[in-house]
Amino acid sequence: MRAARRAGRPWFAGALPRVIAHRGLALEHPENSIDAFRAALDAGATHLETDAHATRDGIAVLAHDRDLSRVTGDPRRVGDLTRAELRGIPRGGDGICTLFDALQTFPSARFNLDVKDPRAVPGVIDAIRRAGAEERVLVASFRTARRRKVARALGNVPTSASSEQIVPAVLGASLHLRPLTRVALRGVDAVQIPRSVLGLPTTSPTAIAAFHRAGVEVHVWTINDPAEIDELLELGVDGIVSDRCDLVFEAVKRFR
Repeated sequence: MRAARRAGRPWFAGALPRVIAHRGLALEHPENSIDAFRAALDAGATHLETDAHATRDGIAVLAHDRDLSRVTGDPRRVGDLTRAELRGIPRGGDGICTLFDALQTFPSARFNLDVKDPRAVPGVIDAIRRAGAEERVLVASFRTARRRKVARALGNVPTSASSEQIVPAVLGASLHLRPLTRVALRGVDAVQIPRSVLGLPTTSPTAIAAFHRAGVEVHVWTINDPAEIDELLELGVDGIVSDRCDLVFEAVKRFR
């Protein structure tokens, strides 16, 4: 059973539900930065969610977008710049963070890593190996092949379902086709989902029960409204991904 697979693994240690900080806590700091991650941990986050792209010289760096326009005003793509060039771009006093730097700076923190770019795969593998972080990183990707490549190289680290898996899993849950959901989620430890997929609810009691029967945790993104956070906790989700991990933490304390 997948629950047995998770037992004893550091990423899944601790009481549910999980407080997953979406790109850290970026109220006063740039998203996906060391300062934002530190703020999230100080505010009660149990896990840090972030995204990996690759620089031109193959270094895995933490950035959500392909280009820098939204976070720095620079229109260039991450993949067109070397790590040294990225380091020279100002961003609120904090440069673009590498995956290795984040793992090394927070040696006990658990990371939820979305591999955004196929070119980032080698750099992600290298950074996780060098940091010895295989047991405290959950690997996600919209593409199954990308996720599997990283997981296999690192000895089957914890993973969450890709979009190719989530669609049939949600269909199976909605249509009460238990085998479809179970097969779709084979080989992963979690589903990380919005509240609906293709117009179908993903957080109804029926859907959550179907995912749990398939042996995976249910993490919902990206939830920032306190009332919605409370609702999801009552429904029995296993984790909430939020830009406001501080609000989630306060709700979890009340819930427990």
